[in-house]
Amino acid sequence: MNDLDPRLTPAQRFGRELARVRKESGLSQARLGAHLGVSSSLVGHIEIGNRIPKPDLARRCDEIFKTGDLFARLCRGISSPTGPRWFMGWADEIEPRARVLRSWDPLLIPGLLQTEGYARAVFRGGLARSEREVEDQVAARMRRKTIWERDGPPTLWVLIDEWVLRRPIGGPHVMYEQLDNLAAVAVRHDVKIQLVSHETPCTAGLISSFIIAELADAPTAVSVDSAGRGEVSTEHDLVTIIWDRYDRIRAEAHRPGQSLEMIKEARDEWKRKT
Repeated sequence: MNDLDPRLTPAQRFGRELARVRKESGLSQARLGAHLGVSSSLVGHIEIGNRIPKPDLARRCDEIFKTGDLFARLCRGISSPTGPRWFMGWADEIEPRARVLRSWDPLLIPGLLQTEGYARAVFRGGLARSEREVEDQVAARMRRKTIWERDGPPTLWVLIDEWVLRRPIGGPHVMYEQLDNLAAVAVRHDVKIQLVSHETPCTAGLISSFIIAELADAPTAVSVDSAGRGEVSTEHDLVTIIWDRYDRIRAEAHRPGQSLEMIKEARDEWKRKT
């Protein structure tokens, strides 16, 4: 299995990453254990996913290896899993390290750009079994936005089907807030949002939504989501297929400036309905 394998549990992902960073730093398990104040045996068990790291140990790992909040995030994923296993590796390990993100969404505002109210309406209409589960999912989605707070945030290229602006998720007030936020994000220098006209056949984009992540220190990865299942992969043939699909969709999209005007027009229409 590799680090993107959906069969990895959150604890195994933490352990794999800890082992990788430790070895790159030239530390033995005994040496790291001494820094953490734990036994080398415990470090070994954590690295193979047999023991659950405590939050303070995860924070200490970030301090020792100067990894920001990497291990703290991975630890939260162990104690509070908030999504399908295949996607948790993406949200915890790939997205935060991306240099460029390119996405296509034919049905919804992409998760990274969703407001809290919009995300809550989406999850309430999904498979959540309780209001607590809904709120956990909303919190996890909002945490993804911390990538904008890091030094050197990723460049984001977003393709959205035009009908997404008209789809009444959560009602007029929620839609107004969501599109107002989308318009504000669209003027950032590191974000380009392009709408695809509902009059365009766009057959290349009808199969699924997807995200392409370019990383400085790892192969390009893709996350492909559909109603039945999802997949995260760095496999060359799949990445090539998704890149080709992205280029075909973008060739049919409105320019960013025109798209922004369309977003504002739809926002104002929702405002009148509130």
